[in-house]
Amino acid sequence: MSASAPLPDWLARFQARLGAELIETHISWVLLTDGFVWKLKKPLSLPFLDYGTAEQRRFCCHEELRLNRRLAPGLYLGLEEVDNSGECAVKMRRFAESQRLDHVCDRGGLGPDALDSLARTLHAFHRGAAVADARSPWGEPAEVLAPALDNFTTLLTLQPAEANRLARLQRWTQAEFDHRRGVFAARKAEGFIRECHGDLHLGNLVLLDGQVVPFDCIEFNPALRWIDVASELAFTWMDLLDRRRPDLAAWLLSAWLGESGDVGAVPVLRFYAVYKAMVRAKVAALSGKPEGMASYLDLAERLTTPPAPRLTITHGLSGSGKTVRSTALLMADPAAATLRLRSDVERKRLHGLPALAHSRPDTQSGGIYTAEATRLTFAHLAEAAAGMLDAGWSVIVDAAFLKRAERDTFRNIALARGAGFAILACSAPEDELRRRLEARRGDASEATVAVLERQLGWIEPLAADELAYVLPP
Repeated sequence: MSASAPLPDWLARFQARLGAELIETHISWVLLTDGFVWKLKKPLSLPFLDYGTAEQRRFCCHEELRLNRRLAPGLYLGLEEVDNSGECAVKMRRFAESQRLDHVCDRGGLGPDALDSLARTLHAFHRGAAVADARSPWGEPAEVLAPALDNFTTLLTLQPAEANRLARLQRWTQAEFDHRRGVFAARKAEGFIRECHGDLHLGNLVLLDGQVVPFDCIEFNPALRWIDVASELAFTWMDLLDRRRPDLAAWLLSAWLGESGDVGAVPVLRFYAVYKAMVRAKVAALSGKPEGMASYLDLAERLTTPPAPRLTITHGLSGSGKTVRSTALLMADPAAATLRLRSDVERKRLHGLPALAHSRPDTQSGGIYTAEATRLTFAHLAEAAAGMLDAGWSVIVDAAFLKRAERDTFRNIALARGAGFAILACSAPEDELRRRLEARRGDASEATVAVLERQLGWIEPLAADELAYVLPP
């Protein structure tokens, strides 16, 4: 059966019984009523899916239900037999299309709160998702490269006029893969290949009751969902960039890293983002949308030529506005090629605590704010920042950096790598610092007025030779 064949009689009867509106996609029939949706699979056999038999369609319906209930149990209600046809449908609760994140973003309604929700959801989902068996092909370096190269073969056939640009992008893809081959292998060995969503663009995310809910997982092709969690995140990041929202793309990436702590994903994020852009370019070309294809090729080229990396550290007492100003700097990067590390978040991670948990320090041990805990935190931040710079990303390290030795360590990390270095110096009157700390709620920092008083006693102000690195206010 072709994708455009006439409707079968059983489907027409089912539609009439429901009084439903019918929408056709390339691979599905979708029936809509005021409160519900029924999704039925077309009897198709294509290179990327097999709905050719009733048994296979039923299996894929069960898979669709299983996979999506991991993320959206309130939307996926069950399976329903379609009269006496032998077919079944996936029944869903209907939601307002206006709440899909692509629409929310396009009308300017998407902000950091929703992306924080998404970052938390993805981290929890990926942490609980099944891990690819070491003997499986999923996530093996060769399996990562093959579909990326296939995109170029298809696009060259469809758009020979783009041969030069496609050749440049293919050379970058091969070179980047060769450079990161060991990282791809390590990602598989360390358990980061999981049964993911597989198609996490903004059109498959919906805002419900203030929370972002992913839906429409890929059920028809295991290879597309058994992927690196970094590949999953890279799709959403790329989609935000395509929609000209680098501020939100940068926020999402750093929010996800703050939740997951998966700094090992950073070296492969750009490879996966280019791969996802090329997938979308291929889909646009196959759909007869040359302008859309060209837009994705433009984005892919920008992703392959990121700006030179820079390491920025903050400097200031508790309550001086370091996180506020580092947020503004993070979101001002037009390439979304900057990541942020927050010492308050990483300190708690090292002690097994969520970012917003209170540490309740033991009066005997000093809790997580001892001198040794601080030393370990700065060592961790230094290692993570160095790895991000090595991967070609700019980094903001949000910490007090009240000691000259701490600042020198990070400056040397940047200079040793030929990266830029800057200091984001923050200050406020002491009375204002006290007021802010007394009013602070819902933040990873546990700094109090008592902490501020101690800091005032041992802060080492920026020296004359450091002032050259200070960013303008």
